[in-house]
Amino acid sequence: MKLTTLTLAATFAAGAAFAGGKVAPADVTFTEDGAVQASLSGMAGDPTNGAKIMKTKSQGNCIACHEVTALNDAPFHGEVGPMLDGVADRWNEAELRGILSDAKRTYDGTVMPAYYKVDGFTRPGKAYTGKAPDGPLDPLLSAQEIEDVVAFLMTLKDE
Repeated sequence: MKLTTLTLAATFAAGAAFAGGKVAPADVTFTEDGAVQASLSGMAGDPTNGAKIMKTKSQGNCIACHEVTALNDAPFHGEVGPMLDGVADRWNEAELRGILSDAKRTYDGTVMPAYYKVDGFTRPGKAYTGKAPDGPLDPLLSAQEIEDVVAFLMTLKDE
């Protein structure tokens, strides 16, 4: 009984610590140049899941605009954005997190979507009805998905 109680207490404490670590889209703190220093989820990213997000059309779909040699198993890489090979040598983790969260803070006028933003811009409405959506909008990617993509991007170094 005592062991069960201690296990439950530890589980709740870990859950509370995790819940306190997540940053809501409206609460993201950007530096002057658009970087985001702190993890959005309070947890490390999973590079394997980040690669999946980058090539999945219903998620990040990053390869629609960017070429990434490490993701050659996915078809139809785009040429709108820069090639991402060696991206971890050009930007640090905080800069990449900022670009994914809201690229316009770093590159004014970019066509890259803000993956962790929910206000201050026009977003699609309720399906194809021409009406506003019911309730608040979710970001395009969750805090953890942003961290996963950042973790994958940090593996892309020039050899």
